[in-house]
Amino acid sequence: PVLLSYIGPEPAQPRTGGAHPNYVMANERMNLMNMAKLSIKGLIESALNLGRTLDSDYAPLQQFFVVMEHCLKHGLKAKKTFLGQNKSFWGPLELVEKFVPEAGEITASVKDLPGLKTPVGRGRAWLRLALMQKKLSEYMKALINRREILSEFYEANALMMEEEGAIIAGLLVGLNVIDANFCMKGEDLDSQVGVIDFSMYLKDGSSSKGSEGDGQITAILDQKNYVEELNRHLSATVNNLQAKVDALEKSNTKLTEELAVANNRIITLQEDMERVKEESSYILESNRKVNKQDRTADGHALTEARKQLKEETQLRLDVEKELEMQIGMRQEMELAMKMLEKDVCEKQDALVVLRQQLDDLRALKLELSFKLQSSDLGMKQKSELNSRLEEKTSQMAATIKLLEQSEKDLVKQAKTLN
Repeated sequence: PVLLSYIGPEPAQPRTGGAHPNYVMANERMNLMNMAKLSIKGLIESALNLGRTLDSDYAPLQQFFVVMEHCLKHGLKAKKTFLGQNKSFWGPLELVEKFVPEAGEITASVKDLPGLKTPVGRGRAWLRLALMQKKLSEYMKALINRREILSEFYEANALMMEEEGAIIAGLLVGLNVIDANFCMKGEDLDSQVGVIDFSMYLKDGSSSKGSEGDGQITAILDQKNYVEELNRHLSATVNNLQAKVDALEKSNTKLTEELAVANNRIITLQEDMERVKEESSYILESNRKVNKQDRTADGHALTEARKQLKEETQLRLDVEKELEMQIGMRQEMELAMKMLEKDVCEKQDALVVLRQQLDDLRALKLELSFKLQSSDLGMKQKSELNSRLEEKTSQMAATIKLLEQSEKDLVKQAKTLN
């Protein structure tokens, strides 16, 4: 990162021949923090005075992103690639979605932008989308709290690893009061050169006005943050109450239905109770009349009735015995029928198996007869071929004899010539 001119109290420099590296890094952190304060303050003041949504052409907003880029690049470790060393703050920003799931939306949007080709361009687009989402402060706080992960990307004395990074993340909360809208399609974020314009922050005037403005802005920011927090709590409370109201309405409807069913059941039971009472009264009255008649009846009628009852009881017992015998015979017949059905089923299965075996034997017979015919035909062809081979062998033997005779004649002629 570019070394900024000194702003703010200067740490004590050791009196040695050269500046100590820790002192240089501390000085850079202090300068970057002060520049971030000025940039955020100027952006908020100008945005409130402007009173409209900011776009990418707004100069204070451009300077804010330049300062944030320098803060994120401070103390960044260089990654070695086959093209050389590369420093990019896109790596740590890409990990924010692991700590804050809401950041996954803007990370995916950045990766889907067609015009971005470099990690630097993706990091710049991510900062702009986070500001539009009004979650830049939240994301930066979540990232700074994971210093064990930041140590993979930053040196130990980098701004993001020290207290200044946390201070800047806290200052970013004030940016929630402004509304920004960026159209990044067609905007060249890969090749932009981030240069801080100090002329925007070098103003004449008394410091008292600045302090009063700071106080007013701080009060406005505090009020806005309080209202936003109160609004979030009220929204959550309203949602919870609405859910409870819905649950109570459903429960009330269910209880009303159950109450109506219970009332109908009570009415039915009352009607049944009245009917039972009437029947009981009628039965009691009938029993009284019967008892009265029994008392006045003579003993002969009672004896006849008892005798008839005994006969009917005996007849009933005989009928029950006969019925039990019939039931036993019926059960035996059903058991015999089941056994016959089982035997028939087994025989049918055996018949099916035998038919299948018969079909298999027929097929095997046909196959064997076909193979036998093929074998006879093959034997016939082989015998014909053997005859032709014997004939050809005889011809070749005769040819060999002729050649031997010719050779002998040639030998004789050669001897004669010699």
